[in-house]
Amino acid sequence: MSLNRAEKAVVIEEVVAELANAQSIVVAEYRGLDVASVTVLRKKARESGVYLRVLKNTLVRRAVVGTPFEGLTNQMVGPLMYAISNDPVSAAKVLAGFATTNDKLVIKGGSLPGSQLDANGVKALATMPSREELLAKLMGTMQAPVTQFVRTLNEVPTKFVRGLAAVRDQKEAA
Repeated sequence: MSLNRAEKAVVIEEVVAELANAQSIVVAEYRGLDVASVTVLRKKARESGVYLRVLKNTLVRRAVVGTPFEGLTNQMVGPLMYAISNDPVSAAKVLAGFATTNDKLVIKGGSLPGSQLDANGVKALATMPSREELLAKLMGTMQAPVTQFVRTLNEVPTKFVRGLAAVRDQKEAA
């Protein structure tokens, strides 16, 4: 089913809108995937906040012109599925995670703003922790000294009370 000029313009505008605040694009070849597998993949992508769509390569080439992802055009060959994400890691995690269980999905490459990734680069990106995980680790690291200081301050009166209790018990025993 081919699209007319107006429909193509709408698709290009939609992709440009997604690219406006995107932090990563991952490109994968989906040849041989059945509908049930693609449905599962789309559900995982939706849950992760990833825009996942099968698009015509010529339309995506037009959409990425003038964006930081323009270098991705040389990887746009064959039947491709595009995963666009606001989080630099989530698109790679969704597609790499799915590719481990389904060998028919082949990751071709990806792009971060201003840099291109090959398939191994996308898989390495997928192993990185997400922004939320990194922020949680940072907060835990920042809270550790304060927590330790509070425990230390709490130990002084606790030891004093234990000492008094031991003296009291000693006097009662005598």
